[in-house]
Formats: sequence, structure tokens, C-alpha cells
Amino acid sequence: MSEHPDSWRKPPMIANPFLRYALLLGILAYGIWAFSMLPIDWERVSQGLTRAQRIFSGAFPPSFQRSGLLIDGFLESLRIAILATVGGVLLSIPIAFMAAKNLAPLPIYLLGRGIIIVARSFHPVIVAIIFVKAVGFGPLAGVLTLIVYSVGFVAKMLAERIEEIDWGQVEALRATGAGYLATLIYAVFPQIMPRQVGLSIYQLDSNLRASAVVGIVGAGGIGSTLANAFGRYDYDFALAITLVIVGAILLSEAISGQIRKRIW
Repeated sequence: MSEHPDSWRKPPMIANPFLRYALLLGILAYGIWAFSMLPIDWERVSQGLTRAQRIFSGAFPPSFQRSGLLIDGFLESLRIAILATVGGVLLSIPIAFMAAKNLAPLPIYLLGRGIIIVARSFHPVIVAIIFVKAVGFGPLAGVLTLIVYSVGFVAKMLAERIEEIDWGQVEALRATGAGYLATLIYAVFPQIMPRQVGLSIYQLDSNLRASAVVGIVGAGGIGSTLANAFGRYDYDFALAITLVIVGAILLSEAISGQIRKRIW
């Protein structure tokens, strides 16, 4: 009989079984301890379940009687998403070149990476609250919020793509005496353009989803319409708005997915 096994089994990440099971038990014990330390008021939770049942019973069937208000809110969200995507992508391109280590000097690289880190550090809701306080309620706060959100994602992904370009094309163009700008236009941009288009389409889809969230805190769009419906206890209208949001996101996800598949 052969001493070698007939099948290959992937070795565990931690070879020592004692250490492996001790780590699992430690994680389990920490999870139990962390949950036990949460200040949960079970009486309030039970009351909340009763209120949730009352909300859901009042939400069915959904009401589309005020469809004009619903359409206006959705179109405002769409405008916010488009403007924020255009503004965010236009800002992301120079920031991405600043944050690419193979193209930018060290001080510029650190500045570009710093901008990306700051843009990615805060949740869009937090940024929306800041802009609502700064410029007031309405779609302008939503556009500014999603521009920051777009820069954090698009600039990071584009900078990583720039760092992966074929450097031979850049050196070949420089050998002909081409300047920095000509090298970017003819050697770098053609290599990153498919990724740039795909990122722009994805970010438009993401901004459409995020516009509904930031609108709840007053940054315009259909999220504000949803927040007002809950404030008036119009749960049937709120459910109709939620269904429209879900349908629009599913449709945009399907369309953007097909476009990205063809590009990438």
C-alpha cells in the first residue's frame, strides 16, 4: 500500500492544532463577552417589536396616490447622482495621478494619498450632515457629499491602475523626446481609459444608491421624501418609496453590470 495519500488536502493556515483551536475559543469567548457588555434594554426591544408590527401593518398595501411627489424625489436623486459622478470623476483624475507612485514625486504622492485617505475616512452620512450644516438643506449638500464619496473610491482605484501600467510604452514615448503632458495623453491615458469608464459607470450606480441614504439627513432627493413620509406616519407611502428605490437600484445595477462587463 502506498505511503502517499491519493488526494491533496489544503494545509490549515495555523499548523499547530492547539494554537488553532485556542484562537477559535478566544474569538468565541470575546464575542460572548462583547455581546454581554452591550447595554440592551430587552423591555424596550419588546416594545419596539410591537411598534414595528404596527408600522408594517400600516404600510400594506403601498400607496402610489402621490406619485408626482415620488417621481420628483426620484428625479432629484438622479440629478444629484449624475452631477456628483461627473464632478467626482473630474476631480479624481488629477488626484489619481498625484497618488500614483510611479508618476508623481514623493511630496505630490503623499499629498494625493492624503486627499484619498481623508475622502475615504468618513461615511457619506457624516459628510452629508457636515454639508447640510454648511450650505443648508437641499440637493446641493447631496451633490457635495457624493463628490467627496466619489473621489475617495474612484481616485484610489484609478491610482492603483496607473501604477500597474506597462512602463515600456512610457519609456518608448520619452525616448522620442515627448514631454510630460504628451506622455500622459499618448502612453498613460490609453491604458487606463477602459478602467476609468468602468469606474465612472460603477460610481454613478453607487451614487444613485447613496443619494437615497444621504437624503434622509436633509441632503435632498428621494431620501428626503422618504424621511418626510415617515415623519407624517404615511407608512403606506413610505413603503411605495422604498419599493421604487429598490427597483431603481436593481435596474441600475443590471445596466451598469452589463456595461462594465463589455468594457472590462
